Amino acid sequence: MPFEAIKQLAEQVKANIGRVIVGKEEVIDLLLIGLITSGHVLLEDVPGTGKTLLAKSLARSLSLTFKRIQFTPDLLPSDLSGIHFYNQKISEFEFRAGPLFTNLLLADEINRATPRTQSSLLECMEERQISIDGETKLLERPFMVIATQNPVEHQGTFPLPEAQLDRFLFKIKMGYPTTEEGLQLLKRFKDHDPLSKLEPVAGSEVIQKAQQSYTAVKATDDVLHYLLLIVEQTRKRDEVSVGVSPRGSQALLRASQAHAILRGRDFVTPDDVKAMAKPVLSHRLAIRGMQRTAKQADSIIDDIIRVTAVPTEAAIPVS
Repeated sequence: MPFEAIKQLAEQVKANIGRVIVGKEEVIDLLLIGLITSGHVLLEDVPGTGKTLLAKSLARSLSLTFKRIQFTPDLLPSDLSGIHFYNQKISEFEFRAGPLFTNLLLADEINRATPRTQSSLLECMEERQISIDGETKLLERPFMVIATQNPVEHQGTFPLPEAQLDRFLFKIKMGYPTTEEGLQLLKRFKDHDPLSKLEPVAGSEVIQKAQQSYTAVKATDDVLHYLLLIVEQTRKRDEVSVGVSPRGSQALLRASQAHAILRGRDFVTPDDVKAMAKPVLSHRLAIRGMQRTAKQADSIIDDIIRVTAVPTEAAIPVS
């Protein structure tokens, strides 16, 4: 799939979502990058900021099957994956698929589920498959998890372990709307729900083609070295006990490639790496001696970018 076609697709989807969501252009861009790169996204913000509405708008814009799970402490892994049950009519066991068998899964308040249930997502997020009763079942393509969690309310929650956080390509904060955006929001939803009238602009097969094509975006050795320097600095900071893993550096490269396409280029620049550094890397840092907060992690990434030398030559590949 040509890069220009991917860029046009992203612009069409973004404009379509904009019929429902007011503002949040950067958040929508990150969601599209996550979808193009087969990544998963963790949306962290207080209730009522439009996280669920955004996920539904994305699914409807691309004709993706959508399912939502409300995570609670009593949720079991089988409630996600499905179960084999005995059908008395045919005297055989049948498989009843769970909500994981979808294109876009909204895991609402994921940190309210027990670690056992949270860990059941690891295989499907990384390998796009589920093992049930010794049988491996492939998930639908494309497959994307958009998880939400409330950063303020911690009672009755189970913090996501490092292995789970590392599976998310991005951690994004929605934020409150501005006064002008809030006014537009009230007017837009005053008489009707615009989501109910939202029509798709493309099908899921187009996304699969984009997922197979974006990796052809070029990145010079200088840019790759710059990316690795940023990642390696996270492992050397005194205030960081666990830095970014090799999976994190690969995620940063994939996100930078997709970001370059959305900016109309077929090559990665240091600016692409800078733009993707915080949403890709911040949630992968374990801060020493204190609880991880988004502000602390973002500050560390900002400081690393500030002191890391930017390549001045050979940033643009030679055709």
